[in-house]
Amino acid sequence: MSTLSKEHVKQLVRENNFKSVSDVNAYLKDIFKDIIQELLEAELEAKLGYAKDDIESKNTDNSRNGYTPKTIKSEFGEVDIQVPRDRKGEFKPKIIPKYQRDVSGIEEKVIALYARGMSTRDISQQIEDLYGFSLSAEMVSKITDRIAPEIKEWQQRPLEPIYSFIFMDAIHYKVRDNGRVVNRAAYVVLGVTIDGYKDILGIWIGENESSKFWLGVLNDLKNRGIQDVLIFCVDGLTGLKEAINAAYPKAEVQRCIIHQLRNSFKYVPYKDLKAFSNDFKEVYHAINEEVALDKLYELKDKWGKEYPYAIRSWENNWEVISPFFKFTEEIRRIIYTTNIIEGLHRQFRKVTKSKSIFPTDSSLEKMLYLASMNVVKKWTQRYKNWDRVLSELMIQYEGRLESYI
Repeated sequence: MSTLSKEHVKQLVRENNFKSVSDVNAYLKDIFKDIIQELLEAELEAKLGYAKDDIESKNTDNSRNGYTPKTIKSEFGEVDIQVPRDRKGEFKPKIIPKYQRDVSGIEEKVIALYARGMSTRDISQQIEDLYGFSLSAEMVSKITDRIAPEIKEWQQRPLEPIYSFIFMDAIHYKVRDNGRVVNRAAYVVLGVTIDGYKDILGIWIGENESSKFWLGVLNDLKNRGIQDVLIFCVDGLTGLKEAINAAYPKAEVQRCIIHQLRNSFKYVPYKDLKAFSNDFKEVYHAINEEVALDKLYELKDKWGKEYPYAIRSWENNWEVISPFFKFTEEIRRIIYTTNIIEGLHRQFRKVTKSKSIFPTDSSLEKMLYLASMNVVKKWTQRYKNWDRVLSELMIQYEGRLESYI
């Protein structure tokens, strides 16, 4: 598309005596109106086969039949145009379709503002401030509702046949339900492909954690194409381990080490916390499981009588803590924490902080989906030293990766 030369711009400024941005916008609004009008006339001319003042070239029993006034919303505000008609009513303009009254791209702007966490009322006010026409909060809500089919398609899209790691965690919100305010959990599932790239596999809005609930989520992942998972990295979500064992019996279940530590530290007063945490490093920095167990017993001998609950959860959950110790540092860094999913939750909180209560489950789902799409766009790099990670996974899980590479 050509642009105006500097000389032409100077001439326009002189001829129109622009004094302010408002003067420029008014001029552009008039130009926009004239161009749209000309395009509509050209469309009808192409339909009829003859120009308005060229009756001699007429070769049809159809003809022009006046105009219909129409107000459209544009980036320059509201613009009044005259839509030409034909006698037979066959003319259907493409530049401004019959029922279209918004040519500003406003829907995309509304959805983008909603994705940043703005309320429907704030969006309504901003649109009016920017474009000079009103858009009710109800209309804003209706516009954002139009992404519902997109969310459904995303939540049902086919997935990779195998994932190296899958992280699962929950973030909690308050939602209105039949006049009551209830707690809802958004269960987020994030996967790492065998090429080392991250992706959000889905978000499920629910009330209670249970084996039955998690089995439903995992069966959904199966139905979307996931045949195998090497390692599930999870927090202590109720019923999750049992559901994983049922859906993916070959998968390793790894409890988040950092969550285990936080759980232990809450039982230790500040005066002993530094010494206790330093001693605990000997456990999770151990070169293998045998050494880790020895260090845990040493820790228990030293601190167990004073702080039994700080150590008991490690003993009770050792089966899902211990896989960590068979890996080298590259993989330990990946599964040491669910930081990858906690980072995603931080992004969720940024866009949801203005909403103490969501009006519906679907409004929560919309906002989390849009936030997810903004996050995923930035996930362009694979994990550092992935070649070494993949080589180790192929050794540890012999025979399970070869057919997918």
